[in-house]
Amino acid sequence: MTSQIQAPTAADTANATIRDVLTRYKRVALVGASAKPERPSHGVMGFLLRHGFAVTPVNPGISGQSIHRQTVVATLEEAGPLEIVDIFRASDQVGPVVDDAIRLGAKVVWMQLGVVNQEAAAAARAAGLTVIMDRCPAIEWPRLGLGAGQSPS
Repeated sequence: MTSQIQAPTAADTANATIRDVLTRYKRVALVGASAKPERPSHGVMGFLLRHGFAVTPVNPGISGQSIHRQTVVATLEEAGPLEIVDIFRASDQVGPVVDDAIRLGAKVVWMQLGVVNQEAAAAARAAGLTVIMDRCPAIEWPRLGLGAGQSPS
């Protein structure tokens, strides 16, 4: 009896990409950060900080304030150097953020749950960035079984 090797599925590839991003990179610019504890961006930022990520909150409306003891900046440029740009914005507002991420040399554009912008994703991919869309790192980390030994370096 011969065994057959199966090609990786799209889900396998997506999981490998997410795992690579979450274990390789440590700097996150969180666009659309909120100081309100009930907002998803607030919880995700806390999760990332607890798991060893360096997170810079980006929100021009509350620039200079603090979220989870991290100073909020007004622009993506102020959050550099960039690795992951995690976007908590409406899908139709993602384009300019992605354009800035490309211009500023980010490695990854991560669009949160419910944030889908195919045009912006295509532009980021064409510029060589990894794109993760409609996902949340606070969900993906435990789903992929990433533990304390897998935190970013």
